[in-house]
Amino acid sequence: MATPTDGSERATTASGADPFGDAARRRNIPPVAPTATEKPQPEDKKKALVPVKKEQSFLDCIASWEWIVAPVVFTFLAFFTRFWQIGLSPIVTWDEAHFGKFGSHYLKREFYFDVHPPAGKLLVGLSGLLAGYNGSFEFKSGETYPEEINYTFMRQFNAFWGAVCVPLAYFTAKALHFKLPAVWLVTLMVLCENSYTTISRFILLDSMLLFGTVATTLCWAKFHNLRKKSFTPEWAFWLFLTGLSIGFVCSVKWVGLFVTALVGLYTIEDLWNKFGDTKMPVKVLAAHVAARVSCLIILPFAVYLLSFAIHFWVLTNSGPGDAQMPSLFQANLRGTEVGRDSPLELAIGSRVTIKNMGYGGGLLHSHVQTYPEGSNQQQVTCYHHKDANNDWFFYPNRREQAYDENSDEIRYIGDGSTVRLIHAQTGRNLHSHEIPAPMTKSDKEVSCYGNLTVGDEKDHWKIEVVKDTNSRDRSKIRTLTTAFRLKHEVLGCYLRAGTVNLPQWGFKQIETTCTKTNNPRDTYTHWNVESHTNPKLPPAEPGQYKSQFLQDFIHLNVAMMTSNNALVPDPDKQDDLASQWWQWPILHVGLRMCSWDDKTVKYFLLGNPLVYWGSTAALGVFGLLVVWYTLRWQRGYKELGQDGIDQIHYAGVYPVIGWFLHYLPFIVMGRVTYVHHYYPALYFAILCFGFLADWFLRAKSKLTQGIAYGILYATVIGLYIFFMPISWGMVGPNQQYKYMKWFDNWRISD
Repeated sequence: MATPTDGSERATTASGADPFGDAARRRNIPPVAPTATEKPQPEDKKKALVPVKKEQSFLDCIASWEWIVAPVVFTFLAFFTRFWQIGLSPIVTWDEAHFGKFGSHYLKREFYFDVHPPAGKLLVGLSGLLAGYNGSFEFKSGETYPEEINYTFMRQFNAFWGAVCVPLAYFTAKALHFKLPAVWLVTLMVLCENSYTTISRFILLDSMLLFGTVATTLCWAKFHNLRKKSFTPEWAFWLFLTGLSIGFVCSVKWVGLFVTALVGLYTIEDLWNKFGDTKMPVKVLAAHVAARVSCLIILPFAVYLLSFAIHFWVLTNSGPGDAQMPSLFQANLRGTEVGRDSPLELAIGSRVTIKNMGYGGGLLHSHVQTYPEGSNQQQVTCYHHKDANNDWFFYPNRREQAYDENSDEIRYIGDGSTVRLIHAQTGRNLHSHEIPAPMTKSDKEVSCYGNLTVGDEKDHWKIEVVKDTNSRDRSKIRTLTTAFRLKHEVLGCYLRAGTVNLPQWGFKQIETTCTKTNNPRDTYTHWNVESHTNPKLPPAEPGQYKSQFLQDFIHLNVAMMTSNNALVPDPDKQDDLASQWWQWPILHVGLRMCSWDDKTVKYFLLGNPLVYWGSTAALGVFGLLVVWYTLRWQRGYKELGQDGIDQIHYAGVYPVIGWFLHYLPFIVMGRVTYVHHYYPALYFAILCFGFLADWFLRAKSKLTQGIAYGILYATVIGLYIFFMPISWGMVGPNQQYKYMKWFDNWRISD
């Protein structure tokens, strides 16, 4: 059984106050007076006046300057490893085809759509601007960069974010109170992680995402260490930087929400503890809450909002992403056809495109392909890209006089009008019947059926005006500004395009149904006319109508979410690059980033085996460590003081929670996944490994520590150098690199 002395010594050791157990060798022995037989020796006053000056060795000198020397050395190595021969491959590599193209859109100011927030892509555009690039290159995968594009600078700009992660990891380990050898170990593991090096060397968002994740963790750790110095300038500074980092990382990719959740959990625990402190005045507690709401909620959201404001401000020209946005937004883009010379008011015979007003809504669409089940009639969907299959004619219902295009008569369409919608390309009527929809079985199927003469009353749709942004007059439907619903005259259901995508037979387009639910607030049943031609009506210029920023912001974010959820694996296609969540922590697979022919400089996304396997094992060992101390505590052993408990809590438990928050979502989500999705989670696993090394070795002798850390340092560095060709580029036949193919799943060589 542990004695109180043993417990206090262990607590002292755990707190880091005495790393090598020197206190155990010191004794509090009172001074012994000289006996009568002993003669007191006279003091040498000269010696007493001259202090003994201990010679400082070279190593001691280095150690005293470690706080400057080590970060500088690590930073230099980080930039060297990330920048060395970064322009060796002159071809568009992997997802440079996407993010380089998005940078081009910013330089040409063309509106585009992507599932990620805009901050990272704005920085890609900035790198192109600084490189003198004009945005003319299409960034097709595998194409050679033209001479006028300084792609090397653009890659270096991205590599900067990855390189800075290394010194940030150093300071984070120090902020978590790791001893110096463990600090160096964590920093080396980040520096010598091959996948981090490789992913940082291309025009991608991942280096910025890693930077935001590491920076947020550092700021959180620094802020936590100042918890007893509340409301000091330094405390406020790190709280502000934590919020700023959260805003940045969430504006690069939504994966940043996971580290936001980590900070959120800590904040809840921290405020709960303060709430339980009955000595704390209510005003002080309220100030703590207000400070965290301001810096950890309002500030990050403001940064996120600002990234979209800049996004909209830069992209003022019509581009490939227009159809994802509301019609009013599109009408104000330069070069758009939406609303251009369109008559303001609709009449029978008008040729239109009809936009769904739900968030992420597309254009009402049909094509000659039929439903494989149900009615087997022509499919009706919603589609985000513009083509002739989006065009419809407003025609009178079958009880009214037929439309005569040669007549001068104008019959306006308004609230309560019952019309037919004729698909311009196929001449068939928009139709619904008692057959269940293909995906949403509670709704009715919507199809195209018959023609101008063949059909029935199930082709009739009644218009119900919801609102008009520029007029209270509901007697006429207006281009762009009038929101209306289409009610099926026979079934009483409403035309709806939600967020469900059809299978491959429907080209993954949005399912369009007729819903019995009569909910006037359901924006997925709201429609507006986007483009409009009618030779009988005079053109109007609706560009005067401005859309509201917040509405556009919300609309785009919902569209991003909808499109992201639609990125599911296609069972009909084999994706050789995709991988599954269980493969990542055990380094089961890598990823070929480009063509594997002999003339191409080849890059392979694979991690450092010790970093991956060691960090994954550390997660399990940490769990056993917590169980061990919990059982010992329950049995009455007091091995840990409060300092030791806090060290496990904040330097161990929170990194493990960070790993779970970044890893578990990819287990449950249905979207297609790749190895780089694990990289933020890997960072927290590395911190866990560093914690365990520090915990188990900090009380050992210097010799034991030197041997253990020496082996770890040498192995991490050695494996990094061994696998360096996959990061810096493999030139020539891939067979000469087969020595790195330890397993068949590591497809480094054929």
